[in-house]
Amino acid sequence: MLRLTAYNVWIVCASCLGAYSYGFSYAVFVTSIGEPGFFLFFGLDPTSDHTASIIGAISALFCAGAAFGAILQGWTSDKYGRRPSLAIGGAISIVGTAVVAGSWNMPMLFVFRFVTGLGVGQLLALVPIYIAEVAPPHRRGLLSALTGCGFSLGYLSSAWIGYGIFFTSNMTAQWRMPLCLCPIAPIGLVIACYWIPESPRWLIWNGRSSEAWVVIQRVHHDPTDAQDVAAHAEYIQIQRQVEHDKQFSPTYLHMFTVPSWRKRTLIAMLVIFAVQSAGLNGITTYLILVAQGAGLTGSSSLLIYAIYVVIAVSFNFVNAAIIDRVGRRKMLLTGIAWTGLSLLSAALLEWKYTGTGNKSGNSAAIFFIMIFGLGLGLFLDPTQFTWCSEVFPTIIRAKGLTIALFTYFVATILYTAPAPTAFANIGWKYYLVFVACDVVSFITLYIWMPETTGLTLEEMGKLFGDEVVTHFSQDGRGLVEVDAMAAFEEKIDSAQVENIKSEAETGNGPHEKHIIEEGKHAQ
Repeated sequence: MLRLTAYNVWIVCASCLGAYSYGFSYAVFVTSIGEPGFFLFFGLDPTSDHTASIIGAISALFCAGAAFGAILQGWTSDKYGRRPSLAIGGAISIVGTAVVAGSWNMPMLFVFRFVTGLGVGQLLALVPIYIAEVAPPHRRGLLSALTGCGFSLGYLSSAWIGYGIFFTSNMTAQWRMPLCLCPIAPIGLVIACYWIPESPRWLIWNGRSSEAWVVIQRVHHDPTDAQDVAAHAEYIQIQRQVEHDKQFSPTYLHMFTVPSWRKRTLIAMLVIFAVQSAGLNGITTYLILVAQGAGLTGSSSLLIYAIYVVIAVSFNFVNAAIIDRVGRRKMLLTGIAWTGLSLLSAALLEWKYTGTGNKSGNSAAIFFIMIFGLGLGLFLDPTQFTWCSEVFPTIIRAKGLTIALFTYFVATILYTAPAPTAFANIGWKYYLVFVACDVVSFITLYIWMPETTGLTLEEMGKLFGDEVVTHFSQDGRGLVEVDAMAAFEEKIDSAQVENIKSEAETGNGPHEKHIIEEGKHAQ
């Protein structure tokens, strides 16, 4: 079985700075619109439809930028690699967030929220790709779920910073200070990109197999196995499957014309749209408005939002701990049902008690919104990225995540752009839109979504009708196809090690020399 090493965990956590960048940059605007200083600075009336339209437009522009960012990474990550693309996305994010923090008028805020979205949207699509391609199969759910944990931590820190800064007497600092903190995470990511390795699957796809072996050996090195048998097996499986898949043309058109690719693509779009239709961003983004509708004012609405995020983030980590045991399919189906029932309960309570001054009834409605957030974190938020990042073959994985994340951002616009006006005019009835969507989503996911837990990325094809060239043995230490292992062992002699050393020293980064010496010693 492939070993989960400390180095593997480190590079995954480093890449998750990209997810954190998205979460903080997205959520920081939620706290800004809860600060009186924001409306005062820009001369807006927080109770007017005009202001609601402006807030909706700014959110829509951010999501539009993120959608284009997801499209951009589909090209950059295939052409230049996963690691350089993370750095590119980080650099764009730094520029966008820095100018937003210094905005003095609405046009600046509009344009550079779009630029910020362009950068962090690229990152949110890239992080699950990178993690899936370096994670061992039996812990891929744990590591991939850290994508959701990463951007949820961005929500968390943004929420509590917003709550704390509310009490400052400087009205401009109330909303500008949180924005000034946005560039920190993408700066950290750009720096970390110097040390994290390139994806071994991308390297093999691009004919750099020797470098890929160096990365695989480092990421999954088992000190109890001098021959690194499991790592050898993964290397062979990736190499053979990629060579087999290269016979197909990896274009966006073929993703909808090749039957097995089309099935993956449509289900991935369905999974992402289902989670958005459960209220992930449509409710969470404007929770402060929801709290104000329940009669909370001033810092109380910010506090409720901060507590909500603590609950959701905490259960994101629970999701990461259990997803490899429970399974992706069960998590998603349970989450869809959970969130639908929670919102239905909140809607009924708000219908009964909104405007009555009944504190118990309004508190009960807020309680079910908290239960809703718990369900998002525990069942849905990380799971959507885990499933979508692992079902596509290497040669179309970036394009698959492009389509999935484009769906994510389009759905976000669909539900968040009208939300301020909807909450202002129809209130709790807006919840019923998500409840109805949950019913449809549950039925369609139950029928079409397969379980992916425990399979290697190269073995996912059998769920969709593709040929799988090689298979891991049940103990996870070798391949069923014995000839493949024998052929590989014959090639890995001292001459091969020297060849690997020569190629790797000219190719990747500061850690490869050490890895080669380890490999040479193992021989």
